[in-house]
Amino acid sequence: MSSKISYLLLALSAIALDQITKIWTLANFQYQKRVNIIPNFFDWTLVFNPGAAFSFLADQGGWQKYFFLTLALVISGYLWRGIVKNDFARWGKIGAAMIIGGAIGNAIDRVAYGHVVDFLLFYWQDWYYPAFNIADSFICVGAVLLILDGFSSKHKKNVAAENQAV
Repeated sequence: MSSKISYLLLALSAIALDQITKIWTLANFQYQKRVNIIPNFFDWTLVFNPGAAFSFLADQGGWQKYFFLTLALVISGYLWRGIVKNDFARWGKIGAAMIIGGAIGNAIDRVAYGHVVDFLLFYWQDWYYPAFNIADSFICVGAVLLILDGFSSKHKKNVAAENQAV
């Protein structure tokens, strides 16, 4: 099986896991209903985010839906091109596939519902991290992998250049 197929399958798996959990949450929860999973730490809830991370631009009247949808598609296309052209090392390709899956998962929400469905709520005492979803998790982990790959690849290129200069 082609390695490109394995990255495509990773992205598709992220989309599927994200959408399955969102559909389940929509079917089983009322808006803002919370169910405690881990006392004083984690609740499953249902909230909607018409903006981006931390509800950025959520109150802008609707244009942001198309902006973030376009952004998700452009970034996904760029990252897929990087996978195909071997612009990344292995961990970078994994990270890129994870970002693609997360971005498309949230893009599906924007088209289907007009907002992103969030349901994972972590907190401690009076501190709350904004609710998020599986797609957001894939995007964050993928971004870390892509950044680490960038540092690693840059280091390898610098060492190779120094060795050629000597």
